[in-house]
Amino acid sequence: VAIRSPEEAIRLGLGFLTEDRKRQGLVLCLNVVENTCLASLDRFSVGGVMQARREHGETARLSSDLQVKTPSLSQRVVNLSGGNQQKVVLAKWLCREADILLFDEPTRGIDVGAKVEIYQLINHLAAEGRAILMISSELPEILGMSDRILVMNRGRITGEFAAGQATPEAILRCALGAQAA
Repeated sequence: VAIRSPEEAIRLGLGFLTEDRKRQGLVLCLNVVENTCLASLDRFSVGGVMQARREHGETARLSSDLQVKTPSLSQRVVNLSGGNQQKVVLAKWLCREADILLFDEPTRGIDVGAKVEIYQLINHLAAEGRAILMISSELPEILGMSDRILVMNRGRITGEFAAGQATPEAILRCALGAQAA
């Protein structure tokens, strides 16, 4: 598929969890409800009027499912921890019902406990049948989370491994430009 715009990607069922959630994944001055529903405004609008009760209800359901820790759904996301901000970004794409989720550095800037929660959520989404593409520079994360690993160097795939076949050495060799054996 050739995707020509973010709108087309969204229409095709792709969700993108950027590595820089604060600058590209969230609108920090908006609250949890507004950020969660941001990619799905068409779902909550009737005749151009937003259905606040429906937005709140869907956000409450997703926040509960994802265990977002916030004093209120009216809380501005700038005041949430990094892990909870990441969960709000994920909630945004689940609200949109994205079938393919691209996680770019999903645990950057979050504490160890939140990392475990994010890993559990990713595994749960994969078990539900959603496609997960994870981009990570953390070798333990790649080895621990992946079913299949593709290694790139300068925009080209230099290695492909099934999860059980990958070793840190083989991945690093491919990342430095050598082809996989």
